[in-house]
Amino acid sequence: MKENSIDPRQDIDDEQEIDLLELAKKLWDSRRLIIKWAILGAVAGIIIAFSIPKEYTTEIRLAPESTGQGTSAGNLGALAAMAGISMSSGGGKDAVSPQLYPDIVSSLPFSIELFDVKVTNIKGDKSETVREYIKNDISTPWWSVITSLPGRIIGGIMSLFTDAPATDDNAEPNLFRLTPEENGIAAALAQRVSVDVNGKTSTISISVTMQDPMVSAMLADTVAERLKKYVVNYRTNKARADLEYAQKLNDEARDDYYAAQQRYANYTDKNKGIILQSMRTEEERLQNEMSLAFNLYNTTAQQLQIAKAKVQEITPVYTIVQPATVPLTPSKPSKMLILVGCVFLAIVAASAWVLFGRDIVRSFKTAIKTENSGENSATAPTSNGK
Repeated sequence: MKENSIDPRQDIDDEQEIDLLELAKKLWDSRRLIIKWAILGAVAGIIIAFSIPKEYTTEIRLAPESTGQGTSAGNLGALAAMAGISMSSGGGKDAVSPQLYPDIVSSLPFSIELFDVKVTNIKGDKSETVREYIKNDISTPWWSVITSLPGRIIGGIMSLFTDAPATDDNAEPNLFRLTPEENGIAAALAQRVSVDVNGKTSTISISVTMQDPMVSAMLADTVAERLKKYVVNYRTNKARADLEYAQKLNDEARDDYYAAQQRYANYTDKNKGIILQSMRTEEERLQNEMSLAFNLYNTTAQQLQIAKAKVQEITPVYTIVQPATVPLTPSKPSKMLILVGCVFLAIVAASAWVLFGRDIVRSFKTAIKTENSGENSATAPTSNGK
């Protein structure tokens, strides 16, 4: 006789199917409660979405010149060879690579330099500095007043026991010792100004987010100009120092040549017609000094031209792919995303309450009642005996 074999996996699948059906039945039976929670979540989402101030983002895209320096180095080497000057072919790479641009823009010195930038609101009726705009015109949601209240209370209490130094809003910020207000404004600027470098296309994206679209566009344009100026100054710093030194040598050589030329001319004028050998020797000496001074002057003049060409060659050029334009629509907050997120969280919370929360609360209440009834039954004979 063949015995029937029982598959234990079939029992597990049946139990899981029963459990899922039971959970689905619980949710369906409590659908009204879930819908109510979803409506409350939608209301909360609408309140949150309209309480967050609008932010406008302006983006500028720059395309830097190619980093390959083969052609420029060849042209400069040819110019140096014509002047009889040897140049080393091993040029070092640029220390300020595009990957460092985000760190430069978010640095404290760069943010402080933006404090005095003049901006105008979209209405055109108010012009102020970026420092004043961040301090006075940036609004926050209503709940930030509540969340920051404990910190304000603690700060107010501590100020009673400490002597705060007097601050002047028009004073130049001291980078070595910033005030808490200046440090907060610099941190706010670093969060609102960002730079992203695309490694594939080598384009540089500069984004500025502000609550006023005109301020966002004006500040983005200023940040782009300041960043280009910073990189140009850094890359050409050594070349400009060499140019200044070459200019100094050329000026000294020119003065020496003019002086030697004048001495030779004066001597020949005074001793014209004299055929003494000593006079001829002195004349030859002065003429040789003038020739040497002229050769030195000619050499320094060529070096000066090479230094000027080098500054021009290594000066980076940026092409503006996307200029700064005043944004017409806010970039955030995304009201629809906030609404959907709040509704989703409300539905998840209601489902968790229906499936697990009720049972946990009921079991907790039952345990408390059982414990209380046990204590009452234990004390009942004593009270009856009295």
